[in-house]
Amino acid sequence: MADGKKTEPQEFTGWRAIFWPIHSSELKKFLPMALMMMGILFNYSVLRGTKDSLVVTNMGAEAIPTLKLWFVLPAAVLFMIIYSKLSNIFSKNGVFYIVVSFFLAYFTLFALILYPCFDSLTPDLTGNVNNEFLKSLLVPIQGWVFSSFYVMAELWGSAMISLMFWRFANDVTSLKQSKRFYAMFGFVANGALIVSGGVLKTVKNVSLVSGIAVAICIVIIGIYYWLNNYVLTDPKYFNPDEIKKPKKKVKLSLGESLKYIMSSKYLGYIVLLVVCYGISINLVEVMWKDQVKILCPTPAQFSGFMGGLQIWTGAATIFFMLVGANILRRCSWFTAAMMTPLMVFITGLIFFGCIIFKDLMSPMISACCSLSVLEVIAYIGLAQNVLAKGVKYSLFDSTKEMSYIPLDDELKSKGKAAVDVIGGRAGKSGGAAINFLLLNVIFIGSKLADIAPVVATIFVVIMLIWFYAVRGLNFEFLKITSEKK
Repeated sequence: MADGKKTEPQEFTGWRAIFWPIHSSELKKFLPMALMMMGILFNYSVLRGTKDSLVVTNMGAEAIPTLKLWFVLPAAVLFMIIYSKLSNIFSKNGVFYIVVSFFLAYFTLFALILYPCFDSLTPDLTGNVNNEFLKSLLVPIQGWVFSSFYVMAELWGSAMISLMFWRFANDVTSLKQSKRFYAMFGFVANGALIVSGGVLKTVKNVSLVSGIAVAICIVIIGIYYWLNNYVLTDPKYFNPDEIKKPKKKVKLSLGESLKYIMSSKYLGYIVLLVVCYGISINLVEVMWKDQVKILCPTPAQFSGFMGGLQIWTGAATIFFMLVGANILRRCSWFTAAMMTPLMVFITGLIFFGCIIFKDLMSPMISACCSLSVLEVIAYIGLAQNVLAKGVKYSLFDSTKEMSYIPLDDELKSKGKAAVDVIGGRAGKSGGAAINFLLLNVIFIGSKLADIAPVVATIFVVIMLIWFYAVRGLNFEFLKITSEKK
């Protein structure tokens, strides 16, 4: 050009704008990043299905609340402390390699030594213990091989998706490019859920599954190295001047977060959304996995069933992303935000109703189809999980992030930090704490199915709070946006 200015590629229109808004010149950057995210999600899905099959079939679904509350939560806090220390010592690339190598080393150890030798590595700690509360704590310690795998699989999701990938993507993607790239990352990468489901259904050897996770770790490291050394060194793909430097992330302690949220009704409603989602999903999932264990008692059978979950979740997520994008464009914030709690509430009630009234349903089901009542409950729980997560990924996350937009800069930054601390912790551990108290303090010695009516009642209360939070947040949202017009 005569004026020396860089010509911007023409924007897409029509179907291309919806399904593939990526320029050919950007593929060298986009495809490796999409494949890296796909590898991370593949491992997340495979590890999630495997960890559930190992824990539920060897310890029982009752062990999940104990693991989440007393093992996963402290491990996540410890990881964040170590991550912060590493970030102060090493470069971003160095931290990435250290974190991925840590997971690679563990899953290699699990595949070669821990799982093949788990019988000899499992001490007898519960044989002479009659106290149910103490026994519930000792069971995960006794089965530390499976417990450690469960914790590491949980950490992979929060560490590799939230921290490693998105931090990297935000550092090397301009704001204009991110509007096209980020949605497509989701479309491409969620295909990994379908592939991982096929792996869980066909590969029955746990050591081999762990070995596949190791291979994916190596591929992720290779892609990251290639991007940094052969793609992002070219100004055509990465120009630091085009990347808006983010403000220093606000970090608040637990006490500071509580104080900040208590001072803002608006933020309080957002916290309720996050907490209610986490608790409601956990209450349904633990009860459902307990029923699946009865139907699929061996790790191979359970893993195969979870493989079906991953396949359907991947397909549903892709579908709901397309539908959700249109809902967000055409409907009000309130309508879009209510979709997730309505889906969770309706499907959750159907699931709990099937468990509570399964004796009444059994003759009717036998007369209508060849499935047993247990199979019907398992498949209804599967549908609930798939639909709830599909709507969550497409609408819940989007509407939650949209609710921050009208806030001023200080409230937006500190508020989001506070919600991440309080909402994230309470949402993930709240459901586990409720199940743990019900099983080990209030209804000592009971099985999960025995306390289904109580759990269902708590579920309804949580959902009513969720509806209240959406309504309240919508009122505050409209008030702020109208004041700024």
